[in-house]
Amino acid sequence: MTILLTNDDGITAPGLSALRDVCRSLGINAANIHIVAPDRELSQNGHRITTYSPVQVEKLDGQRHSVSGTPADCVRIALSHLLPEKPDLLISGINPGGNMGHDLHISGTVAATREAAYHGIPGIAISHYRKRDVPLCWETASHRAARVMKMLLNQKHEDGTFWNVNLPHLAKDAPEPEIILDCPPERQPLPNAFESTKDGYLYTGDYSQRPCTDGSDVAVCFGGDIAVSKISI
Repeated sequence: MTILLTNDDGITAPGLSALRDVCRSLGINAANIHIVAPDRELSQNGHRITTYSPVQVEKLDGQRHSVSGTPADCVRIALSHLLPEKPDLLISGINPGGNMGHDLHISGTVAATREAAYHGIPGIAISHYRKRDVPLCWETASHRAARVMKMLLNQKHEDGTFWNVNLPHLAKDAPEPEIILDCPPERQPLPNAFESTKDGYLYTGDYSQRPCTDGSDVAVCFGGDIAVSKISI
């Protein structure tokens, strides 16, 4: 199995390293794991692509490439020039922050997976909701990502779809969360709150207070379980 990994947090992000380690723990040969990721953080860039300026690519150690473009650019260039063959799977993440509901249209993490789906490649976007007062443990995140990947790799892939996964942020002594499949993305908007300042309007919405509907990806993840949504393009 050939795997393409990417993210929107940059080639040096800890979530990307954690994702590579998860793939290795699942028995995927290191030689078949290709990483093509932005050379810097590009969060909340959505499905932006670069068309009017050159995109620089730097080959790093192993099968790693650093790209001056967006997450969607990374996938497009990987498929057209960098990979020896079409990958069997793309995984994007692990993003330090949730990507649920409204976030699907904003997130670069999700955009990379959506781009793969346009090319007929199965994909999984993995994000980790963060609470401000709880430290993020990458070891725990990796363990839970591995649980989800084991399950999803055994699911039949439907062309034109991809999986969006959101891990909950739990206290260290909390029970292990359940994996809830087919959570519908939350349809209610993000908090719409701004403060007027001398420089303009500053967004002050509290992500943790976003409204949600029972059973949605937001409700499931905020409730302490792993929310998995099948997204259609």
